[in-house]
Amino acid sequence: MTKGQIMDSNRLDRTLKRIAHEIIEKNDHLDQVVLVGIKTRGEFLAQRLETKIKEIEGVDLALETLDISFYRDDLKHLAGLEEPQVKAADFSQDLTGKTVVLVDDVLFTGRTVRAAMDAVLSKSRPDRIQLAILVDRGHRELPIRADFVGKNVPSALSEQIKVCLAEVDGEDQVVILDRD
Repeated sequence: MTKGQIMDSNRLDRTLKRIAHEIIEKNDHLDQVVLVGIKTRGEFLAQRLETKIKEIEGVDLALETLDISFYRDDLKHLAGLEEPQVKAADFSQDLTGKTVVLVDDVLFTGRTVRAAMDAVLSKSRPDRIQLAILVDRGHRELPIRADFVGKNVPSALSEQIKVCLAEVDGEDQVVILDRD
């Protein structure tokens, strides 16, 4: 059941524009920045950020997509499955020496981000890894903090934050749902 809307389409767009400006301000050498979108919604958020940075600075940032499924340490617990086989991330370029900006929709326990860092580090040695998140809802299980946050939304464990993107869901909005 939907409890309320956190962001509509316009607010989501403004938030991404602000995050794009923050990425630009924090990184002097944009030619060394690689946006890595975590599948599924992080991938599309990274694409949107890349477009906004190009509009602002006229620079094409490198863009990669990352599927962290095989790096999750909690899949067995969540689905009652056998331990997944870890496979190396498949990037089109070497991320060694780059600034990697991981992009995802919601930061919750921190496990997705930890898995993404493991995936990046299994293949390369970037100079820095930064984190851009649309919504930070708290409840960390790991000491992970985002560098760029669209909105902090304190939430109960019984609630869910759902990011809807036109590319996946047919509309842009962020809502809070009751899991019960």
